[in-house]
Amino acid sequence: MEACQSDLLGRREFLWRLGGELGGIAVAQMLGRDGLLAATTGPRPDLDGGLHHRPKVRRIVQLFMNGGASQCDTFDYKPELIKRHGQTFDPGSRVEAVTSVPGKVLKSPWTWKQYGESGRWVSSVFPHVATIVDDLAFLMAMASKTNVHGPASYMQNTGFVTPGFPSMGSWISYGLGSLNDNLPTFVVLPDSRGLPYNNSGNFSSAFLPVAHQGTIIKATAPVPIADLFPPESARYITPAAEAEGRALLKTLNRNHMTRSPGDSRLEARLSSYEMAARMQLSAPEVLNLAGESRATRALYGLDDKATDEFGRNCLTARRLLERGVRFVQVWSGAGGPTGNWDNHNDVDKALASIALSTDKPVAGLVKDLKARGLFEDTLVIWTTEFGRMPFSQGSLGRDHNGGTFVSWLAGAGIEGGLAFGESDEWSWKARQPTYCYDLHATILHLLGIDHERLTFRHNGSDRRLTDVHGRVITEILRSPSPNA
Repeated sequence: MEACQSDLLGRREFLWRLGGELGGIAVAQMLGRDGLLAATTGPRPDLDGGLHHRPKVRRIVQLFMNGGASQCDTFDYKPELIKRHGQTFDPGSRVEAVTSVPGKVLKSPWTWKQYGESGRWVSSVFPHVATIVDDLAFLMAMASKTNVHGPASYMQNTGFVTPGFPSMGSWISYGLGSLNDNLPTFVVLPDSRGLPYNNSGNFSSAFLPVAHQGTIIKATAPVPIADLFPPESARYITPAAEAEGRALLKTLNRNHMTRSPGDSRLEARLSSYEMAARMQLSAPEVLNLAGESRATRALYGLDDKATDEFGRNCLTARRLLERGVRFVQVWSGAGGPTGNWDNHNDVDKALASIALSTDKPVAGLVKDLKARGLFEDTLVIWTTEFGRMPFSQGSLGRDHNGGTFVSWLAGAGIEGGLAFGESDEWSWKARQPTYCYDLHATILHLLGIDHERLTFRHNGSDRRLTDVHGRVITEILRSPSPNA
């Protein structure tokens, strides 16, 4: 009996200490965030979490064009395609297509014009984005190591062409943590038509603690966040019953933790339950756009059926960012043969439709961030997994092209109106490729992170987002002011 009582007291003491330690960590985190600790070993609060140097960026919104946006129909103006339209494509080396026989040289069906003081060329498919080119820094020689959607999407999001590696949003969440205890650190706003290629693999935490994976919010759906509230049919779940259930669950989870120490899945589950409880109060307000002015709603295109959905996602992204979500990813296009940027058949009609749905909302987001004073510490990224071929597939389509595509960045720390790199005269291959490793290294640098030093030990290796590659693209970064 004495042995049993001693064992019971030992377990009670262990649970009390466990709770005290976890509570102490939480309190220390909050005090440190508010700058109330006497001394801290981590970054100063005024540096906003930068791990290695003073950051320029506080928050990020990434706009991902799923399917392979055509660079030679949007931002990469090539007179050679106009001149040689209909001729045999002969760049002087072997030509291969991914899913088709290479066709004739295909000029863009849109007209081109130079915009802004920077004189950037933009096709008429993006009339609204054309008005903000002086705020954008273009990466004109992006390249991928694959021409296949799944591996290319993995590469752009995780730095690897194979599954099983953490996404950039997860790395940022792991490295810097949250800016708001009531909302997730990393939020994904997918296209209402479905998840992209690889589904949730594009925003997985992989071998990082599960708590750092992306939280999917379907902002335009009747139920934006799955299982956040009890179903209407479950009337027996009263607030009192829910509280009792959480208390029981807490006890069971603590018992499991004693048997399985170091299980990050349980820790993530506990965190998700706690976050869900807080989001029951915070999420409805964030997702309610009723309080936005008519002018703001029009800026994002909410008054037009063609732009309403993507515009709502972009406006929701802004609301999430200003409430402390650190990384928001907005997707245009679902996985599959249609309803995205994968324009194999008729680039004239297919690209025109999806570009129209995003053009005004993207420009509206940049303008809104500037008007609200958020542009100076927010980074906006526009990208895709690869580009399209300069020759035809069939008569009017374009096949996949990992050889070159375009991304752009805007906002904190970025020198607008610049372009870095170039493709060849055909827009077929990048002259000196810029890979995702360089883009990721630059993004982490702006967040105050040295990409070579943010690592996680996994299977005997110190893994990082940029693998063994990457350099910061200093050519597009804003020069520090003399007084900085």
